[in-house]
Amino acid sequence: MSPRTPGAELPEHPDWLWRNPEPKRSYDVVIVGGGGHGLATAHYLAKNHGITNVAVLEKGWLAGGNMARNTTIIRSNYLWDESAGIYEHALKLWEGLADELDYPILFSQRGVLNLAHSLQDVRDSVRRVEANRLNGVDAEWLDADGVKDVCPIVNISPDVRYPVLGATYQPRAGIAKHDHVAWGLARSADAAGIDIIQNCEVTGLDVVGNRVVGVRTTRGPIAAGKVALCSAGHTSVLAAMAGVELPVQSHPLQALVSELLEPVHPTVVMSNAVHVYVSQAHKGELVMGAGIDAYNSYTQRGAFHIIEEQMSAALELFPVFARAHVLRTWGGIVDVSPDASPIIGLSPVDNLYLNCGWGTGGFKATPGVGWVYAHTIAHDTPHPLNAPFSLDRFTTGALVDEHGAAAVAH
Repeated sequence: MSPRTPGAELPEHPDWLWRNPEPKRSYDVVIVGGGGHGLATAHYLAKNHGITNVAVLEKGWLAGGNMARNTTIIRSNYLWDESAGIYEHALKLWEGLADELDYPILFSQRGVLNLAHSLQDVRDSVRRVEANRLNGVDAEWLDADGVKDVCPIVNISPDVRYPVLGATYQPRAGIAKHDHVAWGLARSADAAGIDIIQNCEVTGLDVVGNRVVGVRTTRGPIAAGKVALCSAGHTSVLAAMAGVELPVQSHPLQALVSELLEPVHPTVVMSNAVHVYVSQAHKGELVMGAGIDAYNSYTQRGAFHIIEEQMSAALELFPVFARAHVLRTWGGIVDVSPDASPIIGLSPVDNLYLNCGWGTGGFKATPGVGWVYAHTIAHDTPHPLNAPFSLDRFTTGALVDEHGAAAVAH
């Protein structure tokens, strides 16, 4: 890794931040997936557990999957204790991550508003605020005038289809620069001696008896003491190679950005009723997203009808955006479990570990899931924060049902 002059501007394509080694024939741990979760897991395996004989395998380029295809919203105001626990742990790590990595991740704690548009929305929102407070999560209930105070450009007129009756507000929430997060984590893992191997697709898992012993890749076989799957929607495809069927469905999720604008949007606004969420990125573009496409697919593409629905929702909430132009759109692949909560932990195959089912909530969990997943791999037992998210909850019935309980699943 080349040294950097203190204060020097960071390049847009930081090839110097990590090595591009040839894969070794064996590792103690192979992490499949070089996105945010895989890189965070590698970082914490080294930092918290001293495990560095590790390879992170990425079939494309580093952080080129969902890490590059999300809207970077970070919050922890989930309803259930289990969800609030892991997301709040992640948020606390976000607050110190730039210093920990010695790298600017541009974490902006500008707050998140979750709008309420009906009396049932209001009741659910107030309930969630009180649950958040009991879990030590910062949360407030604001009436419509309070929403206007936080975000003056929101339309709170009663003469619209979905009038704004109020909102939950988490002041510590915000956004971060997704590529900087990936680069900082990759640099840290590489400096610890972990191999980050790009253009290395896993094509098979080698299982002897009931124990995984390695992976087959487009760059040759690699023996492994432990294999950690960390590839979002494709985790179910990989697990099937070891005979494990996961209750996960993959859907496309589309987002878009506008042209660059002057700073006009001071926070993040999310609405489940009109179903759009909007923030303004560091450079000035509006970043917008909505719900998943109902069709199962692995295509990283969107559809015009989803753009139209997003625009109509955004313009109801923000008439000021009427003359803004869409600059580009993109699609990611979200993996959704039956209870809209992740699967993190052991699998039925020895030494094979699972991290999937995050739906649209994966980015915000990045440092938190890296922390607990590394613990699970190092000790072959779940961390207390991810113990409730084990695969067997779908047979025991101990679900963590966040469908709608967290206002929106993003």
